[in-house]
Amino acid sequence: LYLLFQGLRPISQRTISTASRRQVENRVPEKQKLFQEDNDLPVHLKGGAMDAVLYKVTLGLSVFG
Repeated sequence: LYLLFQGLRPISQRTISTASRRQVENRVPEKQKLFQEDNDLPVHLKGGAMDAVLYKVTLGLSVFG
């Protein structure tokens, strides 16, 4: 069993070190524009529909909790 793990060790190290890294797109300027718009919404609701759902769930848990 020990010899099996010793044989797999170089393979696992090579796989991890040579894995391609996914390029992440910088979306900060888009988010800045979204949150700086003057649309009479509070900042905790400017993120869209998911923000509204999370806000209502939190409000409901606070009231009924």
